[in-house]
Amino acid sequence: MEKIELSPVGPADLPMSLLEMGCSGRFELLTHPLRKDQPLPPQSTLPYGLPPTSVDLQTEVETRFLRDPAWLPLHDTDAAFQKFLKVSKRDICVDSLLHCCPSPLHSGISVIRDPTTGMLLDFTEVSLEDTELSAKNSLSLQRPPGSPSESLYGSNTNYPFLPGGMEEITLEQIKKKSTREEDIDFENGLLTVPPGLKAGINFSDKNDAKMTKAEVNLLSLLSTFGDIIDSQLEPEEKENAKEDAPKIPRTNSLEDLGIEDSVTVSPPSALATSEDRKSKPEEVPEETKKWAIPVDVTSPCEDFYKCIPNPAFKWPFELDVFQKQAVLRLEQHESVFVAAHTSAGKTVVAEYAIALSQKHMTRTIYTSPIKALSNQKFRDFKSTFGDVGLLTGDVQLNPGASCLIMTTEILRSMLYNGSEVIRDLEWVIFDEVHYINDAERGVVWEEVLIMLPDHVSIILLSATVPNSVEFSEWIGRIKKKHIYVISTVKRPVPLEHYLYTGNSTKTKKEMFLLLDATGNLLNKGYYAAVDAKKERTSKHAQSFGTKNASQSTSASQDRAVWLTLLHFLSERQQTPVVAFTFSRTRCDDNARSLASMDLTSSVEKAEIHSFFQKSVSRLRGADRQLPQILLMRDLLKRGIGVHHSGILPILKEVIEMLFSRGLVKVLFATETFAMGVNMPARTVVFDSIRKHDGTGFRNLLPGEYIQMAGRAGRRGLDATGTVIILCKTGVHDMGDLHVMMLGKPTILQSQFRLTYTMILNLLRVEALRVTDMMRRSFSESHRDTQAHDKQITKLKLALSSLPPLNPEGQLSDILHYYHTVTELRLTAQNLQRAVLESMSGLKALSVGRVVVVNNKQHFNTLGVILQVSKESVNRTFIALLMCEKGKEEDVCERPNTSTSSHFYNTALFIPEGACSHKVQKLKLEDISGITAKTLKVIPDRIIDNYNKRQQPRFRLDPPGQAISTATQEMLRLAEASPGGLATLDPVNDLQLKSLDVVEDSMRLRVLQDCLRNFKCIHSPSFSKQYAHLQERMTIQGELDQLLFLVSDQSLSLLPEYHQRIKVLQSLQYVDASSAVQLKGRVACQISSHELLLTELLFENALSPLAPEESAALLSCLVFTQKTQVEPHINNALQEGIERVLSVAKRIGELQRECGIAQTAEEFVGQFKFGLTEVVYCWARGMPFAEIAQLTDVQEGTVVRCIQRLDEVLKEVRQAARIVGDSVLGSKMEKASLAIRRDIVFTASLYTH
Repeated sequence: MEKIELSPVGPADLPMSLLEMGCSGRFELLTHPLRKDQPLPPQSTLPYGLPPTSVDLQTEVETRFLRDPAWLPLHDTDAAFQKFLKVSKRDICVDSLLHCCPSPLHSGISVIRDPTTGMLLDFTEVSLEDTELSAKNSLSLQRPPGSPSESLYGSNTNYPFLPGGMEEITLEQIKKKSTREEDIDFENGLLTVPPGLKAGINFSDKNDAKMTKAEVNLLSLLSTFGDIIDSQLEPEEKENAKEDAPKIPRTNSLEDLGIEDSVTVSPPSALATSEDRKSKPEEVPEETKKWAIPVDVTSPCEDFYKCIPNPAFKWPFELDVFQKQAVLRLEQHESVFVAAHTSAGKTVVAEYAIALSQKHMTRTIYTSPIKALSNQKFRDFKSTFGDVGLLTGDVQLNPGASCLIMTTEILRSMLYNGSEVIRDLEWVIFDEVHYINDAERGVVWEEVLIMLPDHVSIILLSATVPNSVEFSEWIGRIKKKHIYVISTVKRPVPLEHYLYTGNSTKTKKEMFLLLDATGNLLNKGYYAAVDAKKERTSKHAQSFGTKNASQSTSASQDRAVWLTLLHFLSERQQTPVVAFTFSRTRCDDNARSLASMDLTSSVEKAEIHSFFQKSVSRLRGADRQLPQILLMRDLLKRGIGVHHSGILPILKEVIEMLFSRGLVKVLFATETFAMGVNMPARTVVFDSIRKHDGTGFRNLLPGEYIQMAGRAGRRGLDATGTVIILCKTGVHDMGDLHVMMLGKPTILQSQFRLTYTMILNLLRVEALRVTDMMRRSFSESHRDTQAHDKQITKLKLALSSLPPLNPEGQLSDILHYYHTVTELRLTAQNLQRAVLESMSGLKALSVGRVVVVNNKQHFNTLGVILQVSKESVNRTFIALLMCEKGKEEDVCERPNTSTSSHFYNTALFIPEGACSHKVQKLKLEDISGITAKTLKVIPDRIIDNYNKRQQPRFRLDPPGQAISTATQEMLRLAEASPGGLATLDPVNDLQLKSLDVVEDSMRLRVLQDCLRNFKCIHSPSFSKQYAHLQERMTIQGELDQLLFLVSDQSLSLLPEYHQRIKVLQSLQYVDASSAVQLKGRVACQISSHELLLTELLFENALSPLAPEESAALLSCLVFTQKTQVEPHINNALQEGIERVLSVAKRIGELQRECGIAQTAEEFVGQFKFGLTEVVYCWARGMPFAEIAQLTDVQEGTVVRCIQRLDEVLKEVRQAARIVGDSVLGSKMEKASLAIRRDIVFTASLYTH
């Protein structure tokens, strides 16, 4: 650049000078005068300025925390804080509110290098694709990652990643018009008022001259003659055209044709063979493809070590065949369903997947149905793999780990909120998949399976279920990937099932084998148990029978049985024992009743004492003296434990750990102990085989029994496992025992239901539809859409190949005639059904009744009933029918090809020549009329005579007298009334007076009269045209049915979906076009009872309450039990409860109005306020020992409810943040801090 000479600075000039910055082409404006002796500013001495230096820490803190309004709230109500704001005098920069991110660059710089040397030659600009994508507008994995704060759980404003099996909409699909779309005329009828606005813009130009009529375009006229010109081609030209070589497909590039030097066309045969070669690997068409592939585990897996020379993980034992097969599939990155017996070693499959993901530097998510199981797996996997994290409702440990253990609900939330964890995910392991049958939470499994992206492989671990292949087929079809089904053939440790009738020292050995290790049921053992029980019944009961045999026993009887059994088992060294008892109270009572029993040695007592004290030492002093802890310490020292939901979580963990060490000899547990916890015992005892399932008492289901009995038998320690069923009141029924022990386990069933959270989460993403979720649910797995689509294509092709209808002249009303006949046939069928189901109809259709028969063989033929079947459903009749001599086996020539012609042509069949007969079985639909006539017949003689003459040697014998008489009598009736016999009227003769029958009878008469007035029946070509029409309408009917089946209208949950949308629109969660509004976005943040919580939030119901009162009020959302103790609460809380109930009632009534089956009382009834006082006192700092005295709810349940309440408070805090209510948000935070203390939130022993 040339140096420009400037004139010297005058007094009026500003002290500014321009300084060139190195060779960058940039200039810097210097606004302060420089002394001649002063050097240039240091920041300008380098082309790009000096490198950044560390700022003074005090200045940075002051700038960041005192002057930046983004960091500290300006509207805090605290007076001291307001005073601090005045003192700090920080500047408020309004411009910071207007800050927006710079738009992404659409191009970048790429380097061009020499291919041989790698030398840099040049730079080139390349366009970047998908630069506009973000978590807020795209489902693609190509979108850039979101903010680090949202990387783990995502955000409810994020889009989820595209679920696997759901294809992204292509340009062709967008262009393709749906059935409801119309061609838009861009000239006329355009809207000028935008939706939601009252007025629009008037685009019409008043000065515009009228449009002149378009000039005629000759080319468009010529194009209409194309068909005529083509049709006049000479036959020779056509033949030449056929012989021509195949045409080259039109293309824009020679490369597309694979043409290099010369344009040559390969002969058709060569093309065909090359095409064949290409298509050979894909011989299985999509429609017939089986997604579930059962794997054979009976033959040994010999080439396992050849296939996997360097496995990702090694075990100190040899793997079973099923484990090897699963590992082989995992190495190929395939999805597997492992349905194995209890204790077979399903965890091996999960361990290998975790090891593989660590090898591949990807991530694995392990989901479990219950929090306790998550904690246990965390401890197990942490000791094996090290890099393991845990995410549950209240705990977050090492969230950046390669293996994350979490509950299924958290994974669902991460999927809906587009968590960045999903990008790195290789495997999702679903443990205890049979939990999908849970009515309340089963839907979560289905949602997660549907929402998982395509790159994630699935591992399903389950107990043995009968329909594992069907379930895997469903998953494979919705994810479009193969699922390998691997099942175990038998248990690794076989079980022996016994009945126990002992109750004293004399009878302690009364244990009878009922089902041996090979699965044989031994009746001898059952009857021996019955006899043993009988011997002890009183003489009075033996003589007269017990009038009221009680199903329950007294506490002293129970105690005697347990003492006898446990002494017997400890003598035989068959401990540890798990005693399944289906009542928490009875568990506690049984354990307390064994005060005299001591099952541990002094060494074991010392070990139990030290472990117990060490575990309890993390509690506060007062909490260590809780009655439950003192009681359990005493029981555990004697080797007795109790495990159910009422036990404190920390105590449950102590008991589980001591049991796994073999220090707890007898464990009284409820069914939850059998769920997934791998803690086998030597013996399992069933206190009873009946349980209460929430609605009533019932016997255990085979699946439940197998799950619990499967805890017996420790692999490597026991040859067989022992299962004992106590017979306290009497021996159980043999049938019940057989079903329970040998019946099929419960099949996996869909519990899919629509929830408001699911609907709102899907509605906020335009590309996902709720109907897609419903269609992919397991409940709709019977919908084979691909097969239907194939059939639809075939039917459409068949329809287009049919000759066109010609409804002109006399045939102009043939279509109307067809519809009338169809309606007539349906009405007649309804009437026939009503007649047969009535007593008078059955009486009329008795032996000897003359009927009119119409079917494929007979047209308006008289018959007499000889025999009536006894079935109540699909009743059949044997009848003697007239026919033409010599045509007994032939199909009758009808006067009309229409199968319904007898509706208007009532003329009876009369043989042209000699009259013959046949005996035939008739269905109800074959009888078109019941006449008023009856004949005296001898049915047995007629049937015997006819059957005899069907044999070859008697074929020429003359018919018997009975047959001849009946046939002649029917012929006489037909000749006497050739126009038709009078039939019994359902209303007048059979006295059927129901509204439907009367209406159908009147409609039938009207329609029969209508048929005679049609012109088409007189046309000479009527038969032919009617046959064509009938064929067309039959195909059209099938097509319509299939189109309905593949459409959303056939979804079973669609009506409920519309009802729920109606509720959401009424409450303004979504607008008329189903776009999610502010209330809807808030509800997305809440996992359960979302409507009630959102309404309370928007009605400011929580604002007037103190933090501890808010926590107490919200406890109604997590507490589900009934209590006998009435809570004592203050007026503010009482008003809050009334407010909650009134909002709940309003929502319940609105749901009922919109058609949802749940009544308002049922909706309100699910909110229980039994723990309000307990939570209020706990939040105010009362010790746990004192709050336990305020209620009859067990300590473990109280702890679990407060823990779940903390999750609700977090959700409300997040929702308040979305609404902008910072006061409520801080209040919820204070409430959360108030309840997060002491024994309720003691860290799990498994995680430390």
